Amino acid sequence: MLSRASRLCVLKTKAFARFARKAGIGDADLWETACAVNAGAIDADLGGGVIKQRIARTGQGKSGGFRSIILFRRRSRAVFAYGFEKKDRANIDAKELEAFRELAAVILGYSDAELAQRVRNGALMEIQVPPEVESA
Repeated sequence: MLSRASRLCVLKTKAFARFARKAGIGDADLWETACAVNAGAIDADLGGGVIKQRIARTGQGKSGGFRSIILFRRRSRAVFAYGFEKKDRANIDAKELEAFRELAAVILGYSDAELAQRVRNGALMEIQVPPEVESA
């Protein structure tokens, strides 16, 4: 399923999957966020393939919602790597940013075969296109 030349590949790390599950963020919300980012609606480009993006709470706006760190390459890959609530922390620190940039260099540099292997071994989880989007 990962080899889609014309479609954005959207994934999440195991750590982000735990955060999203606890926060009640569904894969459809993540897909929508990734598509918005791919279309150019990026909240903060932190450089080195790392962006910070807001995710709205269900039934509320983005301002009081969640923040995510996404490893991103336009028209290629969006990997949700880290999530936090704005009320818990304002931002990531410089050391964390450097670590995310290093991780982005690795993950965004994977070939399709390497990426598929990471999905098979559970290190990354693919976010499927929501049925309502796929049928459109």
